[in-house]
Amino acid sequence: MELIPYISGFIIAFNILLASTIVFLERKNASSTWAWLMVLLFIPVMGFIFYLIFGRKLSNKKIFTWDTKSRLGVKKAVQHQLRALEQGTFKYKQKSIIPYKDLIYLHLRNDDAILTQDNEVEIFTDGQEKFDSLIRDIEAAKDHIHLLYYIIRHDKLGQEVADALIKKAKEGVQVRILFDDMGSRRLSRRKYVRSIQKAGGEVEAFFPPLIPKVNLKINYRNHRKLAIIDGKTGYIGGFNIGDEYLGASKKFGYWRDTHLKIQGDAVRSMQTRFILDWNQASRNDIIYEDRYYASEPKGDVGIQIVSSGPDSEWQQIKNGYIKMIMEAKEYIYIQTPYFIPDDTLLDALKIAVLSGVDVRIMIPNKPDHPFVYWATLSNIGELLRAGAAVYIYQNGFLHAKTIVVDGKIASVGTANIDVRSFRLNFEVNAFLYNSDIAEQLVAEFKKDIVLSSQLTLKLYNQRSKWIRFKESISRLISPIL
Repeated sequence: MELIPYISGFIIAFNILLASTIVFLERKNASSTWAWLMVLLFIPVMGFIFYLIFGRKLSNKKIFTWDTKSRLGVKKAVQHQLRALEQGTFKYKQKSIIPYKDLIYLHLRNDDAILTQDNEVEIFTDGQEKFDSLIRDIEAAKDHIHLLYYIIRHDKLGQEVADALIKKAKEGVQVRILFDDMGSRRLSRRKYVRSIQKAGGEVEAFFPPLIPKVNLKINYRNHRKLAIIDGKTGYIGGFNIGDEYLGASKKFGYWRDTHLKIQGDAVRSMQTRFILDWNQASRNDIIYEDRYYASEPKGDVGIQIVSSGPDSEWQQIKNGYIKMIMEAKEYIYIQTPYFIPDDTLLDALKIAVLSGVDVRIMIPNKPDHPFVYWATLSNIGELLRAGAAVYIYQNGFLHAKTIVVDGKIASVGTANIDVRSFRLNFEVNAFLYNSDIAEQLVAEFKKDIVLSSQLTLKLYNQRSKWIRFKESISRLISPIL
C-alpha cells in the first residue's frame, strides 16, 4: 500500500512528460493535441499505449520513390504546364475549363497533378456493374494488371476476382496486387495470396507489421482504390473488393458508391500513383517501361489525379475541396459517408451557404463506425443552422465520396470529408473538368434524393439528450478518430 502514492506520482509525472512532448515537439494540429491530452488525462496508462499506436507522427523520411529519369520527366511536364498557366499560353480544349485555372494550378503546384484533356469517363454507382466491367477488362488484358485496394475480402467476389487474375497470370500477363494490411487484415493470405503467387502473380501488403500482430503504423492506412489494365484503362473510386460492395451484407443492405472507369492520358497519372505505392511496399521495384504508359486519347474530359497522405506537407485533396467550394456560384452537392471536416472546410461551406449558394449534403442513415457517425451528426447541425439542405440516404449504405460544383466541375475518389482522410490516410481522387460528367453526377444525386429523407433543423433540434451527449463526446475525440 505504501507504494501506491509513488506509482501514482510516477504515472502523473510520466503523463506530464508525454503531454509536453505532444505539445512542444510534435507540433500537431491544435484540436488533435487537445484530444490526445484528454485521452492521457482520463486514461493515463492505456492512453499512452493508444498514443504509441495511433498518435505518433509518420517519419519525415521519404516514403515513395521512383527512378530518377521518370521523376524528372513528371517534373518537367508539371513545370511546362505551370509556366503556360502563368503566362496565359495554356491551350484549353474546352473553354468551360478556363474559369477553373486556379484550381488546376493549385493541384499542379501542390501535388504535381498534370492536367490531361483527352479522357473518356464512365460512371458506376452500382457494385455489380462496376465489378462486371472490371472483370471483363481483366479477362481482356494482354500485358499487365495492377490492382490497389484498401480492402480485399476472401469471399465470393474476392474469389471471382482472384480466379480471373490467376487465369491471366498463367497466360503470362503480369499481375500485381497491393492491399492495405489494416484494411485487409482478415484476408486469408495462406490460401488467397499464395494461390495468386503460385500462378505467377505478385502480391504485397502496404505497411505490414515488422512483428506479427504488432503494427505501430496501423493508424496510417492506404485507403486508395486503383485498377490499371495494360496502361490504357483505369478505375478509381469508392468500391473495395468484397461481397458487401455488391449489396450482400444484411447489416448495410444495398451499397451505394461512386466509381469511375477512365480511358485516356489520365491513366498515366493513375499508373504513376500505383507504381509509387508498389515500390514502397515491394522489394521488386517497378522501373519505367513504355508498356506501362500505353494510354490513347479517347475523349474530351479534363482530369487531374490528386493524391494526399500523412507524408505530405499539404493536405492536397482537402485544399482542392476548399478551392472548389470557393469557386461555387450556384450550388454544391456533396455525398460522403462521414462528415467530420476541420474548421477551414466547415467554414468554407458555411460561408458558401450564407452567400446564397445552394449547399446540399447527403450522408448515410446507418453507421459503420458509431463514434464517426455521431461526430458527423454534430457537424451537420452547424450547416443546418447556416441554411444547408441535408439528406439521409435510406436505401442502404451511402459510401460515395463525391462533390459537384455548378454542374461544371466535380471530384470523385477515395477521400471522405473527415480529418482521417485529410491527415492520416493515403488517398487519391480524380478532379474532373467537364460539364457532361458533372451533370451526370448531379442526376445521380437527384435520384438519390428520392431515396432519402430530409433532415431539417426542426427535426435535428428534437433529438434526445442522450444523442446530444454522444455527439458531444464524439466531436471532442473526432480529431483522432
